[in-house]
Amino acid sequence: MIWIPGGTFQMGSDGHYPEEAPVHTVSVDGFWIDRTTVTNRQFGRFVAKTGYVTEAERSPDPADYPGARPELLVPASTVFVAPAHRVDMSNPYNWWTYVPGADWRHPQGPGSSIKKRPDHPVVHVTWADVQAYARWAGKQLPSEAEWEFAARGGLDGAPYAWGDTFNPDGRWMANTWQGEFPYLNTMDDGHRGTAPVGSFPPNGYGLLDMIGNVWEWTDDWYQAHRVPSHACCAVDNPRGGDRAASHDPSTPGVSIARKVMKGGSHLCSPNYCRRYRPAARMPQPVDTATSHLGFRCIVRSPDTPDVIRHG
Repeated sequence: MIWIPGGTFQMGSDGHYPEEAPVHTVSVDGFWIDRTTVTNRQFGRFVAKTGYVTEAERSPDPADYPGARPELLVPASTVFVAPAHRVDMSNPYNWWTYVPGADWRHPQGPGSSIKKRPDHPVVHVTWADVQAYARWAGKQLPSEAEWEFAARGGLDGAPYAWGDTFNPDGRWMANTWQGEFPYLNTMDDGHRGTAPVGSFPPNGYGLLDMIGNVWEWTDDWYQAHRVPSHACCAVDNPRGGDRAASHDPSTPGVSIARKVMKGGSHLCSPNYCRRYRPAARMPQPVDTATSHLGFRCIVRSPDTPDVIRHG
């Protein structure tokens, strides 16, 4: 883990997606944060020690999904499957598929494996799964503000975690999509899908893959950014949102709460999703695991965590 000293910064962005606005002043206390996202190897150690079974590996409870088709109430998860040609970009089901048998051990579904990907970020983990890991590890999940402060690496106000230019001097700084999403990936950065953690340069705090590779869960319920009533005032250590208010208003019949996820993923592309920035944010239903969403943990105590003292 790496110690982040805390401080005051400008959170959000007024120049990109509306949910990132307005820019507002936020202060966070110091905290320790994992240098990388949790890997398959690390998550596997947790499972071996505890016998934990992820939600994607269990059959959903029909009572939680009234009216669901029986064939969908099986162990499954959501997987990106690239179409063979251009598709209607307004319909994400053209590239997202609910795959029975997809889980953290089988990221593309039955027949796929993580045996050659121990250092890739673990995926197909829901909010309950990441909470279980964090409790076992003696850690917590970061708030959105803590995550964004760490991702900026000391570059307050810069659009990217590494500065003002997306790929400075032609250098790829994060695992994102090159080409035309969702069907053509030219792999200019050398990767299709997730990459081993640490494949790209660290930010100013020494943190790896805060941008791209996989989205990351945070502890905050999704809502619009809160802004202090007086512009001179900073919000101290915000812990966003209210569970009930995090529900998607466009689906009033669905009562699945949503958390904030941050950082973008290997699927972020200039022609579709420019969320490869610290300010970017999206809501994620707590029951939904995907092939491009992982997590990292923090420790809020200033004392050196045991995981560092004891290696």
